[in-house]
Amino acid sequence: QHILRLAEMCRRLETQDEKVLPFYPSSLAQGELRDARRVLEEPPEEPLAQALQDYVGLERFWQRFNKAKLEEKVLEKTREALANKNRQLRELLQQYLAGVTHGRKGLRDPQPL
Repeated sequence: QHILRLAEMCRRLETQDEKVLPFYPSSLAQGELRDARRVLEEPPEEPLAQALQDYVGLERFWQRFNKAKLEEKVLEKTREALANKNRQLRELLQQYLAGVTHGRKGLRDPQPL
């Protein structure tokens, strides 16, 4: 019940796009999708599979959880790339400023001919 209440709270915070298309499109072909649906509709024979049937209601939760984890990983990679780019730009700026400072010293102290 606690998880369901949290899911309701999260649902209110979803963007309009997430409400309309909450998951990534499937990469399966039509035939593969039909086969997968058929297998999922068959009653399970193994004890573990039967026990998992009790948790089918959490499937949407796990889909959202996994989607959030994937997006988190993408954001981490993006952050790393931006941090590297920032470091490179700072180094270039330091080199530029060092060159400007060196150039100004040369203008202040003219060399004798």
